[in-house]
Amino acid sequence: MKKILLCDDEERIRDIVKDFLINEGYMVVEAKDGEEALEKINDEEVDLAILDVMMPKLDGWVVCKEIRRLWKKTPIIMLTAKGEEVDELYGFEIGADEYIVKPFKPSILVARVNALLRRVSRGSIYLDEDLIINDDFHEVKLEGELIDLSPKEYELLLFLYENMGNVFSRKQLLDKIWGLDSFVTDRTVDTHINRLRIKLNNKRNYIKTVRGFGYKFEVDK
Repeated sequence: MKKILLCDDEERIRDIVKDFLINEGYMVVEAKDGEEALEKINDEEVDLAILDVMMPKLDGWVVCKEIRRLWKKTPIIMLTAKGEEVDELYGFEIGADEYIVKPFKPSILVARVNALLRRVSRGSIYLDEDLIINDDFHEVKLEGELIDLSPKEYELLLFLYENMGNVFSRKQLLDKIWGLDSFVTDRTVDTHINRLRIKLNNKRNYIKTVRGFGYKFEVDK
């Protein structure tokens, strides 16, 4: 049974989300502040963490960074009342996998949990000459060297690779990678694509721009 760390300083929200998660078959470990969240995740191995941003003692940003430092592969969903794009981009930069703005439907959160856990347990290895995507460890290697990708950069690369040759608009990529109820904009997609290209170095041309529509992954022959 998968174990979820649920950290929010509002007991009412914890109770509602906990009931939905338990009904879905998950075990739930609760924490009311960031400090308690780190204590709980240190004592118990969890499969995913749900973190509120605005919390006493330690906020969600601090907890997220600490989880990434100590337990690098634990999936993280951030809950926040902040809907500004800059806040979302910061969350992704420090290692969050998903970002859900309050108020939200608990059923949507559970759907995100299910999808995220499916992705991290897929365990496939994708190869293309010197470009290796290992989905067991969420690692990408180029010519034997690890590429440092953010969670969303990794997810975007994997999605484009798995759908090689298919063209996706910015909106389609937003829906697929960030979710239908996300508040991020087309610029977020362009920013992640540009960063991916830089990190892919001599393989950057694998991610092609289709003028007037969007992007696709295609291996140069």
